[in-house]
Amino acid sequence: MSVSRVPALPARRTLAVRAALAGGVALSSVVLLSGTAFAHVGVQPQGEAAKGGYATVNVKVPNERDNASTVKLEVNFPLDHPLASVMPQPVPGWKAEVTKSKLDKPLELHGKKINEAVSKVIWTADGSGIGPGEFQQFPLSLGQLPEDADQLVLKSIQTYSNKEVVRWIEERKEGAEEPQNPAPVLKLSAASDDHHGGGATPSAAASASAGEENGHDDKAGDHDKDTVASSSSSSSSDTTARILGIIGILVGVAGVAFGVLAGRRRSA
Repeated sequence: MSVSRVPALPARRTLAVRAALAGGVALSSVVLLSGTAFAHVGVQPQGEAAKGGYATVNVKVPNERDNASTVKLEVNFPLDHPLASVMPQPVPGWKAEVTKSKLDKPLELHGKKINEAVSKVIWTADGSGIGPGEFQQFPLSLGQLPEDADQLVLKSIQTYSNKEVVRWIEERKEGAEEPQNPAPVLKLSAASDDHHGGGATPSAAASASAGEENGHDDKAGDHDKDTVASSSSSSSSDTTARILGIIGILVGVAGVAFGVLAGRRRSA
C-alpha cells in the first residue's frame, strides 16, 4: 500500500512565509503600542450646544504616558467670543481655579454690561492624578454661547508628573492633515427655539414661561376649562354607552339560552 506525501515547500518559500508572519506580528505590536498616540484632549457636549444657548460639556483628558501621570490641565477660552459664565463641576481629587480677564468691548447679557469674561480654567490634582492607561472627564457649564460662531477652540495644556508639558493648541485647517497636537474644538449647532439665547438663562426662561401662562386672559382659561369639561362629558357618555351595549348583549344571550331550555323541556 503506497502512502502519498505532501510535497515539502521549497526552503526559500518557507523563509518568505516566516518573514511575512514575523512582519505581521511586528506591525500589530507597533499598532497596539502606538494606539495611545491617537488619543487627544477633546471636548464633547452633553446633549446639544446651540448658538446663543447654554450647554454642559465634558473635557476628556487621556493619559498618553506609560511612566507618568497627568497632574494638571489648563483649558483656555477665546476672548473674541467671550463667555460670561463658565462653571466647573467639582471632580474628586482635583482642585479647579477659574480666571477672568477684562474685555476690550463690554459684553451685554440679560440687559447688563459685563466688562470681564472667563479666560481659562485650571484643574490641579490633589492626589495621584490620571494614571497610565486612564482618562478623566472635567464637566463644565457654559453660557451664553455665541451666535456668530460655528465653533469654539479651547486650547489646552496638559502637564505630567515628570514635568513634561503637552500643548494642545494647534488649530485644524480645512483640507490639511490633522496636526500632531490638535486643540479641542466645541462644535456649535444652529440656534433653536429651546436653545436660542436672547439674553435669557434657563431659569429666566422658565420664569418667563410661567409669567406668560399667568398672563393669559380669562377667556383663554375658560375655554380650556370648557374643553376639559367637554372631554370629560364625552368620555362619560362613551363609557355609559359601552356599559349599556354590554348589558344588552348579556340580556340577548340570556334570552336565547332560556328559549333553548324551554324548547328542550317541551320536547321531553
